[in-house]
Amino acid sequence: MLKRAAAVLLKACPLIALTSVLAGCDSSDSQRPQPSPPNILFVIMDDVGIDQMTVFGYGGVGPFDVRDSNEQRPTLRSPELPNIDSIAQQGIMFRNTWAMPACSTSRAVFFTGRYPLRTKVLGALGQYDLANYQVSPYEYTLPKLLKTRGYESGIFGKFHIGLQQNNPFEYTMPSALGWDYFYGWLDETGDPSSIDTTAGLGDAYQGRYLCGFVPGKDQDPEYGADTGACYSGDGQCTQMSGEGGIPPGRACRDSGGILAPEQRCEASVPANIQAGFDSLSGHYVSPLWINDENGQAEQVPLTDIRARTFRGIAHVDSAIDWITSRPPGTPWTASVSFASAHTPVMQPPQNLLSAPAAQPDVVSRLQCAAPEGATQEELQRVAIDQRELTTLMIEALDAELSRLLVSIGAATLNDDQSLSLNPDSNTMIIILGDNGTLGYSVKLPFDPTRAKGTAYQTGVWVPLIVAGPLVNSPNRAVEDMVNIADLYQLFAEIAGIENVHDVVPRALDSEPLLPYLATPTADSQRQYNFTQVGNNQQIGGAINPPCSLGSSCSQIPVSKTVCHDNGGVWWGAEPDQPGVPAGGYTQCCEVNQYQYRNEQTMFTLQPLSAEAVRNDSYKVVQNHYVGNPNPPADEYPDCDPVDTTEFYRIDEAEHDPLIDRAGSDLINPATGQPEDPALQPVFADLVNQLNAILDSVQPCPPGPPEGYLATIDGNQDGVINSEDLDNLEGFAVAGGSSWYDVNESGTTDALDYRLVNDYLGIECQYE
Repeated sequence: MLKRAAAVLLKACPLIALTSVLAGCDSSDSQRPQPSPPNILFVIMDDVGIDQMTVFGYGGVGPFDVRDSNEQRPTLRSPELPNIDSIAQQGIMFRNTWAMPACSTSRAVFFTGRYPLRTKVLGALGQYDLANYQVSPYEYTLPKLLKTRGYESGIFGKFHIGLQQNNPFEYTMPSALGWDYFYGWLDETGDPSSIDTTAGLGDAYQGRYLCGFVPGKDQDPEYGADTGACYSGDGQCTQMSGEGGIPPGRACRDSGGILAPEQRCEASVPANIQAGFDSLSGHYVSPLWINDENGQAEQVPLTDIRARTFRGIAHVDSAIDWITSRPPGTPWTASVSFASAHTPVMQPPQNLLSAPAAQPDVVSRLQCAAPEGATQEELQRVAIDQRELTTLMIEALDAELSRLLVSIGAATLNDDQSLSLNPDSNTMIIILGDNGTLGYSVKLPFDPTRAKGTAYQTGVWVPLIVAGPLVNSPNRAVEDMVNIADLYQLFAEIAGIENVHDVVPRALDSEPLLPYLATPTADSQRQYNFTQVGNNQQIGGAINPPCSLGSSCSQIPVSKTVCHDNGGVWWGAEPDQPGVPAGGYTQCCEVNQYQYRNEQTMFTLQPLSAEAVRNDSYKVVQNHYVGNPNPPADEYPDCDPVDTTEFYRIDEAEHDPLIDRAGSDLINPATGQPEDPALQPVFADLVNQLNAILDSVQPCPPGPPEGYLATIDGNQDGVINSEDLDNLEGFAVAGGSSWYDVNESGTTDALDYRLVNDYLGIECQYE
């Protein structure tokens, strides 16, 4: 199937034409030597919002200010990021950058230059999402575009724009989307697995070790250990005892091994330990995949040290190896996607921690999850600890970034351990947060109740840093609006591709960023900014089931395990709550109906989808619910659609920005208009702009009959023709989900063929 699909794709994608267009632009200069365009290092920080960044003027210590005086715990603080801070001071900080509210959604945007309404990647990908809601191989992704300028492209770490499920390319999706090399994770969600609370010791230990390793006796007198046998995946064993305050269980985990607590090394690996090498463990043990230069996929065995290494270390190792092996004179782009701030939070390797609060004996006491039946006090303690663990994980990211830059020659390490960028490396460095911070890790004065997953400021406002040889007058900040879609155009500009909107035969939503690099006085490139989030579709129009998180109910978590990793209660199939049908509920409003019937407090509903638009000073947010988001306590909740429109004044003031908090909506509920008449034209303009963006996508064919959920022109080349039929036939060999599963049944079959055939010759207008 994969070979057939790949052949169809090569036939269908007009990259040869694109190459010709670009070559034609440079034909007059073809006879004289051209300087090599800069290399591009793209660093993606998962779940790191601008609230974490002191160098941007934020990074307050909240939201928790409670302390247990009986236990030694780090002071609540902001991440100490000397390396990222140094790069920012040697480059440009874009202080007004919007991402999309979810991981997959943002990645699809900056790798295609197109808003979610065009890519259809509306939310974080999950294993049941159809191919139509994963990035299409017919998109002009950045690696495909840059290849026309001779770039080789590698991506390392988290991928998350195409999963192996419901995808005809399965584990070769990075190659299908244009990357020459991939080293990272393509497991169930593309995110770190849940913590293995057995510490690799088998099911009998389930729930015993909430951080994934055996703690010391001082932390867990009953189940902890101060000695033990540390087995590695190749069968080797090392006798260990706690040194330097690090419990042997943690030191063993850091080395990629499994500790047999208080045991001596045996001649053969104990059976339960051997079985443990097949278990997954958060940021340490996950299915690792490689796509090589020939497009072949290789899975690294879980016994291999590469698959058992902390993710940040593993993908930096692989990026260094790939970058330093590039042929001289061949430009490259390397996307290094850190997942180490993403849930589940865990203690990073001790050798990556240098902050004053990161003492081994202190860090190892931090709790990663709450035990079953935890009291409210215990839950509060865990929340504090998880916030500190997030800080430590971001600091570990910073340490690995330094190693990456020095190892590839993009920076030098000074005697005082500071970084100096190396202009001779000819490398542009771009650092980006992919969306806002997860709620419990948000730093004040940002809003933990309106964080990742929402279209509010805390959910979409992210750090963006650009440094390198094309930056004039470094050590400055840009206050103008930027969207992550603009990175697509920046990559093109760095590669010397002019007029990318004319070159790429697709609707792009990107604006120029290069003028900001060239001159401090560049005019603003955007009048408006936009963000969007929603649910990807599954068979039959299904979406993610409900998950209650604290006092709210959300349908963002893609599975039961992800719900639990975020400290939630699952209400879908095999629900956590007794008395709920085994099949669970499909909507959060049904959860509230259950709560009402059982005389329990109902949840605040998180929107199923949302979009927002802003100008320099004001912002409109539209949220879409099924059911009343704040149901009255004395009324049985219904499941009718509810749409809200909110209007806020916002700014980016350092230390205390004006953000869109609850209670600051400028709309008068009685009139649906701002109370201040002077603001009514501003509000109307923003609503009109938002509607214009949402209406800019047209189906093909126009006005398809009800039930035609997908675009019939699967390759989006503007015409439904025999090429579409050939592509469909190629994907139909396996019969599963594809970008030609027109009726979104989960199967590419004869019905889809008939639907496409019925519309042969129809031309499409996508803009």
